[in-house]
Amino acid sequence: MKNSEINALTESEITERIAAEKENLTKLRFAHAISPIENPNRIRESRRLVARLHTFLRAKQLAK
Repeated sequence: MKNSEINALTESEITERIAAEKENLTKLRFAHAISPIENPNRIRESRRLVARLHTFLRAKQLAK
């Protein structure tokens, strides 16, 4: 997800997206623990996306 796409979202949409990405990250970690996943970089990308979403959410909260 690009920064411009994240910036276009509302606070509630960002919060929903954070929850969905955290769930996805948990599933990826479990799958990787059981048997190595094909592309382990997906874990890193997912973790970074969650952090980026948190950053944009905080910026929107401070902008109020």
